[in-house]
Amino acid sequence: MLNVWTPGLNDGRKRPVLFWCHGGGFATGSGSSPGTDGTNLARRGDVVVVSINHRLNVLGFADLSEFSSDFAASGDVGMLDIVQALQWVRQNIAQFGGDPNTVMIFGQSGGGRKVETLLAMPSAKGLFHRATIESGAALQVAGREIAIRNAERLLAKLEVSKSDVHKLQQLPLDKIMRAYFAVVRDEPGVDQTVSGFVPAVDGKILPQQPFQPAASPVSAEVPVMIGCTRTEMTLFAANDPGAFQLDDAGLHMRVKELLGGRAPAMIDLYRKLNRNATASDIYFLIASDYRYGAPTMKIAERRAALGKAPVYAYYFTWETPVQGGRLKSPHTMEIPFVFDNVQISARLTGGGPEAMALADKLSDTWIAFARTGNPNNPKMPQWPAFTAKNRPTMVFNNVSKVVDDPLHEELIAMYEALKLT
Repeated sequence: MLNVWTPGLNDGRKRPVLFWCHGGGFATGSGSSPGTDGTNLARRGDVVVVSINHRLNVLGFADLSEFSSDFAASGDVGMLDIVQALQWVRQNIAQFGGDPNTVMIFGQSGGGRKVETLLAMPSAKGLFHRATIESGAALQVAGREIAIRNAERLLAKLEVSKSDVHKLQQLPLDKIMRAYFAVVRDEPGVDQTVSGFVPAVDGKILPQQPFQPAASPVSAEVPVMIGCTRTEMTLFAANDPGAFQLDDAGLHMRVKELLGGRAPAMIDLYRKLNRNATASDIYFLIASDYRYGAPTMKIAERRAALGKAPVYAYYFTWETPVQGGRLKSPHTMEIPFVFDNVQISARLTGGGPEAMALADKLSDTWIAFARTGNPNNPKMPQWPAFTAKNRPTMVFNNVSKVVDDPLHEELIAMYEALKLT
């Protein structure tokens, strides 16, 4: 299903098209969320906004190809749904006042990972012309071995033999979903972005990992904008009140779970760089850079290394006043600013004048990038393309500015911890 917002139907205009991939990993979410309603964005920029719903989790990414050639594409059909939607845009968006030759794909979190995956899919090549990755930060998706293992475990839960895999098509959906949830529950703590029911490298639909060990050369000519927020992980602690009240012992325990023996040195580094931070602040900064900051910048490096199209890196540091300010700059924070929906999303943004002013700038920045492949516009400081030498990064806040390598020391330490070269 597609949602389309346009300022004009069949009016002969050729407006940029902003094609939104929703978040929720590859397991949940919707392209019909009120927070990503495209009305304000379409009116503001005289652009066409498209969002989609597609097959997810076990329905979109159960790789049964090992058991029957009839299911050769089953591990990636959720992504092929998106490709099909992009093909629909190419064939039909002119009727909605859009330009099929000026399409920007963009998405946040799991949506960002979908954008990363599309950049590596030959079937998507040529269907989009700019790409924006918001807090995606996945260098890789599932390998074939993991994908087949998950399918085997699913069949076992359903008591379906590998030789009789077509029986799946006769089972009720609720039974399949119960088996899916059971498979996922069997591996608590496993990173489901690379080990769950997600796109899989099959050598054809997805020939290689999107950014591991290097950026895929597919769609290398497409300009990319990529970034993350400063404290991504505060959002994920909504049901973990203790994370906001850590003492030193709790800080060390949690960071050790992430980094093992590297924890003391990492904590010392982050304390040196953040003198007034609490133990909880330090934990969230370390966890956010571990999960998002470092992978995001490594993706920017590897994409820029292709040398075919510019990359623009950003770092979102504006802090929301809601919940007493404890969330700071959480995961999903930039979405309402990009869509110019800060009042619709007041539970996250506060909806005040500072948020409105920043939305005015961010929306125009995304619109400029969609229109030209360059995010520069009169409301923002000059934003140079990312280079491995200087690493210029737009830091979004009430007063935005470009900073060369704003996470320099943190990235050196995180790259070593994550074994990213």
